[in-house]
Amino acid sequence: MTRDAASSGQAAVSGRPWAAVALLSASLLMIGLDNTILNVTLPTLQRELDASTSELQWMVDAYMLVFAGLLLTAGNLGDRVGRRRVFLAGLVVFGAGSALAAIASTPEQLIAFRAVMGVGGALIMPSTLSIITSMFTGPRRAKAIAMWTAVAGIGVALGPVVGGWLLERFWWGSIFLVNVPIAVVVLLAGARLIPESRDTHAGRADLPGVGLSIAGLLALVYGIIEAPTHGWTGTRTLTAFALAALTLTAFVLWELRSSHPVLELRLFRNPRFTAASLTIALAFFALFGALFVMTQHLQLVLGYSAFAAGLRTVPAAAALIVGAATSTLAVSRLGTKVTVTAGMLLAAAGLAVAATATTTTDYEPVLVTLVLCGLGIGLAMAPATDSVMGSLPVRKAGVGSAMNDTARLVGGAFGVAVFGTTVSQVYAPRVADAAGALPGPARALAEDSLQAAVRVAAQLPEAQGAELLAAARDAYTEALQRSGLVGAGVATLAALVALVLLPARASVASGAGSDEEPSADALEEDPTIDGSSAPLATG
Repeated sequence: MTRDAASSGQAAVSGRPWAAVALLSASLLMIGLDNTILNVTLPTLQRELDASTSELQWMVDAYMLVFAGLLLTAGNLGDRVGRRRVFLAGLVVFGAGSALAAIASTPEQLIAFRAVMGVGGALIMPSTLSIITSMFTGPRRAKAIAMWTAVAGIGVALGPVVGGWLLERFWWGSIFLVNVPIAVVVLLAGARLIPESRDTHAGRADLPGVGLSIAGLLALVYGIIEAPTHGWTGTRTLTAFALAALTLTAFVLWELRSSHPVLELRLFRNPRFTAASLTIALAFFALFGALFVMTQHLQLVLGYSAFAAGLRTVPAAAALIVGAATSTLAVSRLGTKVTVTAGMLLAAAGLAVAATATTTTDYEPVLVTLVLCGLGIGLAMAPATDSVMGSLPVRKAGVGSAMNDTARLVGGAFGVAVFGTTVSQVYAPRVADAAGALPGPARALAEDSLQAAVRVAAQLPEAQGAELLAAARDAYTEALQRSGLVGAGVATLAALVALVLLPARASVASGAGSDEEPSADALEEDPTIDGSSAPLATG
């Protein structure tokens, strides 16, 4: 790597850059699978490990909390010590956590090992995108990011399918053990094929900024997680949000004064960076919230098994691949603004279709929703992600990738929480009449969730159970309809943000990450800016 390349954070690329992208994508697929594969395993874990409902929740939440809290720190660490180095370390931690989780014998052990996996995931996720950004420029970067976006979506969509398939053939630990060979192969091949890059002028570590970012993100995500259970105005939820507001405000004030900040807040002056980040957050709010509701609809209303329901979400993954693959051509012809806006409007139309579902309709409305959402999200997310990364100086690619991942995670977590609350608000009053004659504990369970109502109905006399089950399914379907409208509204808002705020195309003037330093987009327009002669991928 030349001196100028090193200072800009550009990677010295080997002759096989697309092999490196394939390895980075494989690790991303592993992370995406893990985000959703656990959901289909929770009933088995409850039975095999004698786990309480609270312990089941923490098996999911421990990973998300640690993952979210460490994203910015991990991205900053990659910029400082080397993105490949952090990526490979993440593979070791994630693989070890997965192996330990597979042999856990108590709920407490599994929760702890899931937290370890969260550490590994936080080291891996921002490193993948920052390495790609340091390797490529121009149309090749857009193509690589489109691949990154598609694989991220595939992992999330295939999680329930892979989980259901493994549970039908092996023991529950196999859903974690499947990560180990992927981590080992990527680790060994990545050490040879993935180029190193870092910011050689990073300055000293911003330890107060690191601490405040971790505390603020932990408090924020914890409040989001607890809101559906304890209420948005509950003491625990409000305390978490208050702590998040205080620590994140302190983080902003500190970063504005720091000469070596974790996150350069001046980046938010760039409309391309800010609009793209906000669009990504809103898109994942709608997508994750809708998938949360529709997955339960497939299993508990339409009666599919976990594996069969997972198979019926595959069209979303296929459509996302098509959308992401189409996005680079669309951007070259129509520009980023039009492409992202059109994608989010397509997703909004798909979510509106979900509002037409009834207990007498079968899979068709869900299929249309999944296909349109997949196409729209794939079309919009690749150029939106490219906008975020192209707005930054290449030396800050790690932090930029972490910001992109944080927007996805926080938006998705808010989506699940808000959609879950919407379902609760609609479901409980609608099922109350049918559950009114039940004993107190049974009535409370039936009114709590459709899953609980199914269990209660199975223990009642046939006629009474059938009546309760029909009422519960009607109530949940109405909640799905309401959720579809909420999701369509949020996706439309994302389209408006892109239409109003997102520049039509990248420009040198608007792309600069700071007053002195060019962005990746600026370097694409004029590779001689700042005298940089960084070697770029040309394969």
